[in-house]
Order: sequence, then structure tokens, then C-alpha cells
Amino acid sequence: MALRVAIPDLVSPSYFPAIAAVELGLFRKEGLDATLELIYPVTKTYAELREGRLDFVGGAAHAALYAFKDWRGGKLVCALARHMYWFLVLRADVGAKRGELHKIKGLRIGAAPGPVDGLRQMLREAGIDPERDVQIGPVPVPISAGVSFGVTAAKALEAGQIDGFWANGMGAAVAVRNRVGTLVVDARRGDGPPAALNYTFPALVTTQKKIDEDPPVVAAAVRAIVGAQAALKEDPERATAIGRKLFPEAEAGLIAELIRRDAPFYDPAISEATVETMNRFARDIGILSAPVPYGQVVATRFRELWSA
Repeated sequence: MALRVAIPDLVSPSYFPAIAAVELGLFRKEGLDATLELIYPVTKTYAELREGRLDFVGGAAHAALYAFKDWRGGKLVCALARHMYWFLVLRADVGAKRGELHKIKGLRIGAAPGPVDGLRQMLREAGIDPERDVQIGPVPVPISAGVSFGVTAAKALEAGQIDGFWANGMGAAVAVRNRVGTLVVDARRGDGPPAALNYTFPALVTTQKKIDEDPPVVAAAVRAIVGAQAALKEDPERATAIGRKLFPEAEAGLIAELIRRDAPFYDPAISEATVETMNRFARDIGILSAPVPYGQVVATRFRELWSA
């Protein structure tokens, strides 16, 4: 059976378990002919899922609400990893140290639709007005097919087009390696306000229609993701061969180390506490109108596969 699986960022560790599930043949092992597509930004990726042009999306969990109002019509089926997974990088000559979020004031920051929600709310909780104290907008260069937002942001930082960015781990690694940026916030490792840890997380998402009409395929997709997470944790170097096929040479050389760093977070389980925090965040930023139960957000019928 042919499946279309899409992610909003490719040259990145953010959604790598979904990439690996396709490239390591784990969907094929389940009898599914899955193809991987890049559709940017994440809000458009989820819109394509809602319209039935995709079968699954690997993306920021909270951003599904831009397409599935109040979680109607779409569900999370498993996590690709735990916790919010973006990084704040500022120009090296700003002189910011790790955790010095206040150094963002007065700067021009590049951030993509979807991820920007986490940055804005994190700033608010830290007492920084994201509208008045900092300029946040898109990276001033086009994001072309096959290009990572983070890598593009790192190039824009080096060119002096922005003063910092909020993006994936690949972009952060490139900027730090090239000595043009300093890592200030790693949300996944506890920098910033405590609640920011679980504003969102990378998840595999599908439609309620898919769950109702073809649950064996959804179950097979979950097994493929769980298998990819296990394979990457066992041997992060598997990522290098995938990177050589899909990434530019420099980023292919970085991906295994980034996967090794993130592997401890590879867990398909989605807890009720995580969903509660994420939904509170979604209400705070105005994309969820009222509290909803866990079972309206997560496809609980597949939970037993998370520990398979």
C-alpha cells in the first residue's frame, strides 16, 4: 500500500525517526510503500493532511491545531521524541551565555510559522514582550525544496541578515561550528521557563478518518516509528548513510552526532501530563478554544504499540 508521509523540515534531526522509518525500510517491512515529502511550513503540512493529500505528518504536535480546530478531525498517534526541540542561537558577538534569554532584546530573530509560537510564549513567561522588545519574523531568504529552515537561518545569520534564530538542532550546530552563533537556549534541556519544556514535541499525526477506516495501516506506521527510534538509539551512525542520501555533505557529516545527542528523548509515549501542558500552551496562544480530554488529542487505541 502506498503512503505519503510529510515533514516540514528535512535537513534536521527534528523529525528524523520519521525519515529513518522510511529510509531504513521499516514501513516497507510492515507492507507499506511509504514516500517521504518535504512541505514547508508546518501549518501547510497539516493543511495538506486535513485535505486528504497526505497520510501522515511528522511535525510539531501543537501545530496540528492550525488545521484541526480544537482537535477535531486529527489525532496524534505517537511521539517522535519528547519535549520542545528548538534552539535559540544569537550572533556570537552579542556575547550571550547559555540561558541569558534577556540578551534577545532589540535583536532581529528569524523563526518559522509553528515553531515561532514556542519562542513567543517562552519570552512572555520570561517577562519579555515578543512584540515590543524583539523583532521576530521569517528568515529573509526563500526556503527551497530540500533545504532545512535551520540551515537557511544559520546562513542568514552568517550573512548578517538576522541577529539570531529559533530553529532546529542542525541549524544551531552549523552556526556554532562556523563560529557565527552562540547557543543561548536549548528548550529540550531545560533552558528557559520550566513550562516551555512541554509546550510541544515532535509527533506522528494522522486524520480521524484514517484511524477509523484503516486502523491496521495506522498501527503499522506506529510500529515503523517505534522500530526507527530503537534502531537509532542502538546505533546513531545509521543516520550517516541516510544523511549522505538526503542532505548536503556538511550536514550529512553532522547528523549522527545530533542523533546521538537526541536519542535519549526517542520515546513514542505521549503522557496525559504532556498533553495537558501542551493544550494549556495552545489556549494561551489562542489556537485552542477550550480544554479537551486526552482521548480527543491522542489515538489511545494504539498506545499498546508504544512499548512494543
